[in-house]
Amino acid sequence: MARHLVSIADLDAAAIVGLLDAGDRHRVLADEPVKKLTSLRGRTVINLFYESSTRTRTSFELAAKRLSADAINIAAASSSTTKGETLSDTGRNLMAMHPDAIVVRHSFGGAAAMLVKAVDCAVINAGDGQHEHPTQALLDAMTIRRHKGKLDGLEVAIVGDIAHSRVARSNILCLAKLGARVRLCAPLTLLPRGIELIGGDLTRERVRVTTRLEEGLDGADVVMMLRVQHERAGGEASRFPNTRELSRTFGLSERTLAYAKPDAIVMHPGPINRGVEMSPQVADSARSVILDQVSSGIAIRMAVLEHLILGDA
Repeated sequence: MARHLVSIADLDAAAIVGLLDAGDRHRVLADEPVKKLTSLRGRTVINLFYESSTRTRTSFELAAKRLSADAINIAAASSSTTKGETLSDTGRNLMAMHPDAIVVRHSFGGAAAMLVKAVDCAVINAGDGQHEHPTQALLDAMTIRRHKGKLDGLEVAIVGDIAHSRVARSNILCLAKLGARVRLCAPLTLLPRGIELIGGDLTRERVRVTTRLEEGLDGADVVMMLRVQHERAGGEASRFPNTRELSRTFGLSERTLAYAKPDAIVMHPGPINRGVEMSPQVADSARSVILDQVSSGIAIRMAVLEHLILGDA
């Protein structure tokens, strides 16, 4: 496995399964009275976040601390970027402080790959623009496996703003590599042309696109809803009439969830816009595993930090 995690494309199926297995082992720690391991004692992890985040930043911080590493959080508003410093210069300056890993979230797609060239420590992509969010895909895969016992052969529907979603891109690659079949469901204006080909022949065979919610959900084992990414639209003209219309035609309710299998689970990377992409009744139902995704996030990020920093040591 590479020393960095910039994209799910960096991982083969065996590496993904290895991380999921490690995540499952770390997940048990959450139930212990003392939630602490010593594997990264004396190591330093810097969380460099240029975008707002609650779940991702907090879970990376908790993951580092549960492994006994020192976790340092840097937000863009309090960094030297406000004075004109480039990302590469920020990386070089941080490298002079000898961290073992830098976790970066940035609105620019390609930011993590750029940082890799500027530093000598491990770099973990915590979301870059509309490109990817690999640890989100890993925690989603871990959550699905916990509830379904497998990923191979499952039908996973991803519904919502595919066009602006880095979560969707990472999940397409991750789920296809693990043998799941993926349906992408959205208005045509929120479906990037050729999105089913981002993984070449693998995704060509395992990913299909539909613009009808009923077809997207029909017989699905997993329903993953996405919110509209207004902050990434960049001032472009709206791609749908209004949120009420979008909710009416592509929102998940108790009625539309009935198209999926009776034991289908419901997922969402958060934050949820209740009443838009998902009704409160579905979000709070027994079929929702959204909070379980959050718990899996800490465990899988522990696995990633440990593997990248320690390698085979």
